[in-house]
Amino acid sequence: MKSMSRRLPPLNALRVFEVVARCGSILKAAEELGVVRGAVRQQLAVLDAHFGMTLFERNGRRLELTEKGRSLAESVAAAFGILERAAMELEAAGRPKIRIGVPSAFAVWWLMPRLGALQAALPDIDLDIIPITVVEPLSRHPEFDAVIMGGEYRPSPDITAIRFMEDEFGPVATPELASRLNLNDGPDALGKATGLGIRSAPRLWDDWFAESGVPSRGFARLQQFEDLLLAIAAARSGIGVAIAPKTAVGDDLARKTLIAPYGFIRRPAGFSISFRTADASKKPFSALGEWLTLQGSLEL
Repeated sequence: MKSMSRRLPPLNALRVFEVVARCGSILKAAEELGVVRGAVRQQLAVLDAHFGMTLFERNGRRLELTEKGRSLAESVAAAFGILERAAMELEAAGRPKIRIGVPSAFAVWWLMPRLGALQAALPDIDLDIIPITVVEPLSRHPEFDAVIMGGEYRPSPDITAIRFMEDEFGPVATPELASRLNLNDGPDALGKATGLGIRSAPRLWDDWFAESGVPSRGFARLQQFEDLLLAIAAARSGIGVAIAPKTAVGDDLARKTLIAPYGFIRRPAGFSISFRTADASKKPFSALGEWLTLQGSLEL
C-alpha cells in the first residue's frame, strides 16, 4: 500500500503557491519569502508539473488564478492556517488563543467598549483583536481564526458563519447642517448636501436608497473616505451627510451631536462572525459565538 504522503505535492511549492495566490504577484511573494523571483517561478512550475495543469494565467500584466487554482488556493490557505494555529497553541502551552479580524469601525464603536465584559465571560481564552480596514472573508485570511463581517455573506462549506446581531443604518448629519439644508423636509434635500461615502463599503448609499424606497439622487458633491470612522467624524464636523449603522452613532444621537432625519432601516443580514468549520464546535469558539449572540440580542 502506497504511503499517503506520496500523494501530496511538495510542501515548499505549496507554501510558495499560497503566498503568490494571496499577494497576487510573484514580486511581492518573493519579497515576503525572502527569495528571488526565479525561485518563486521554479516552485510554481514544480506544482504545475505535479498536477499536470496551469494554476495561474496571465491577464495582461496581472497574474490570476485559474478556476482550479482558486479552489486549491482556498484549501491550501486553510491547511496552512490550521498548522499555524496548532503551532501557536503549542507555544502558548495549551491556553487557547483566538485571533479575530474585526472591521476598524466596528471594533471602536461596538466591540472594544465591551472587551472587559467579554474577557470576564471568557477568562480562559486569549483574544487577539486585529482591526482590518478592508473587510474580506475568512477564507482569504489564513492568519486569522475568525472574522467579523457586516452585510450579506454566504460562507463556503469549510467556513461556518454565526449571525449575532441585526443592523440598522441610515443618513446622519449635525442638527445645524440638517436645519440649513432643510433635511427634515424630506430626502429631496439630500441633493443639496455633500454625501460622505466609504471606499471600503462603496454601495452603502445605493443600498439605502434601494431599501428605503427613496428614489436614488445625486449629491451636490460626493466625498469619499477610507473607512466608516472617518466618514462619521466628517459628519460630526458638519461638512456633509454620512450613511452609518445605528450602533455606530448611538452616543452621538443621545447627545444630539448627530441626528437621523429619516430614521434607520433594519437589515436582517446584520453582523456575523465566521469560523473555520473544523473550529466551530470547539469550546473556545462556540463560547465566543454564544457570547456575541447574547450581546447582539441585547441590542434589539
